[in-house]
Amino acid sequence: MLPKGYFTFVLHSHLPYVISHGQWPHGMDWLNEAAAETYLPLIEVFQQVAAAGRDNIGVTIGVTPVLAEQLADERFKASFVTYLGQKIVSAEENRVEFERVGDSYKASLAANWRDFYSRTRDSFAGPLEGDIPGALRKLQDEGKIEIITCAATHGYLPLLGRDECIKAQLMQGKATYRRHFGRDPVGTWLPECAYRPSYDWISPLAEEGYGPVKPIRRKGIEQLVSEAGIRYFIIDSHLLKGGKAIGVYMDRFEALQRLWKQFEQSYEPRPEDTEYTPYMPYLVGDISHQDPVAFYTRDPKSGLQVWSGEWGYPGDGMFLDFHKKHYPGGHRYWRVTSAKADLADKQVYEPQRVPGIMDSQSSHFVSLLEEIIGQYHSATGRNGMITAPYDTELFGHWWFEGPGWLGRVLEKLRASSVVHPSSCGAFLDQARPKTVVGLPEGSWGEGGFHYIWLNDWTKWTWRHVYEAEDKMCAVAGKLTEGTTEQIYRVACQLGRELLLLESSDWQFLISTWSARDYAEARVVRHWENFMRLHQMIGRLEQQGSTDDADWHFLEQCEESDRIFSDLKPSLWLP
Repeated sequence: MLPKGYFTFVLHSHLPYVISHGQWPHGMDWLNEAAAETYLPLIEVFQQVAAAGRDNIGVTIGVTPVLAEQLADERFKASFVTYLGQKIVSAEENRVEFERVGDSYKASLAANWRDFYSRTRDSFAGPLEGDIPGALRKLQDEGKIEIITCAATHGYLPLLGRDECIKAQLMQGKATYRRHFGRDPVGTWLPECAYRPSYDWISPLAEEGYGPVKPIRRKGIEQLVSEAGIRYFIIDSHLLKGGKAIGVYMDRFEALQRLWKQFEQSYEPRPEDTEYTPYMPYLVGDISHQDPVAFYTRDPKSGLQVWSGEWGYPGDGMFLDFHKKHYPGGHRYWRVTSAKADLADKQVYEPQRVPGIMDSQSSHFVSLLEEIIGQYHSATGRNGMITAPYDTELFGHWWFEGPGWLGRVLEKLRASSVVHPSSCGAFLDQARPKTVVGLPEGSWGEGGFHYIWLNDWTKWTWRHVYEAEDKMCAVAGKLTEGTTEQIYRVACQLGRELLLLESSDWQFLISTWSARDYAEARVVRHWENFMRLHQMIGRLEQQGSTDDADWHFLEQCEESDRIFSDLKPSLWLP
């Protein structure tokens, strides 16, 4: 029996490059935490649902190139095993401590943590053979999930100063995807769902002399996506329909609430447009001179059920609290309790009460999907698709019960006669969109625009980005077949440092104050690395050689920022 419509989770998996750049509290342990709490639990869920026989389980998962590179790195694998061992030991120490003071209930929770990390270590070293990208690739090769790509280091594309730099982000992202997943990607996640159409663009720092100081015609993001051979991307609902942007970060970061108050006075949402629907893909931009690119739109109704800090599923008082931790070890033994409960008022976690809540919430979610699709089908006679994008790390890291909830949703969709699971690429082949829509500029951040990434706190970072971009494009333009191997080698590392400098994570972490010092230090480090390497190229061009200190510095950069081994400076050519 044919369904009335379809559904897909779109999970965006991303962390900035942290290998060789710190451990705790900022650095490698971000990656270790995400792998233990999110990536491995979700892979287990996908495998369990896939084993039930459904060809397409309803998951479109993005893995950013910079994340794929890190997960495949032997340095991560060694660090992860060590991290898991430390968590096992600290949980057992907690158990002994709780038993000593007569708290047998918390001792049982500590034993649960010990067993959780032991199972994770056994799975990683055993069935997965330490290969997280490989496990996802296998699921895609079997037709169970779809993997999409992203800009290489999650650069904030609308604000990058040159089209060549956007192209480099997209093309390196595509090449890295091919290397890890054995095929070309069909879709891409635009970092922060940020889009800019084609128009005469001027740098936001033009008055200071950074970036284009006079208007220049910029390609729309969709044109560059098309040139990369990618067929679709994802946008937030307000870019299609107007209205107020939902926002996805406000509830997690107090600094954003303060920043938003400054910005809100000048924010006027576009009038809501009822002509278009988030339940069908559309084409975007001028398709007369390019292969058409489609976009999917986040469904606001189902999205709020998870994203909302006020009444979303993760806020249930019985779920594990993210913030309150026991030291040493950092294990969590308390539940949310209530949205406004102080840390001192958090009550002890009761895992035995959680499965029933996940069952109820997942049933409610599937009923909501059936209601949405049923209403759309009745009104239009068309088989639409609900697109539900989330940060992957929400499931497991921020919301410990998230993977269990998601697995229950996928299992219940298998039994639905109204909504069937699908993926963005699969539905695109079925829907074959023909309607062309012009999209405004914006993102899925609060206010729907760029202010989280460009504000008084972050403006200085863009001065470095714009100057480095100009220098990189100039270097790429001077490389010829006669360029020495020495200059070419330095130019490759120059490109890596620029890509890392362009990561949107730095501005985000500065604006949220969640790791501000770390992010500022990373911007400065990649900027200084870039500038010294650029000076080294100048000496090689003028003198034909340089000193041993320069070569030692290059080797240090190649070791600490060992990413994108296939990078070519020609990416920065027009």
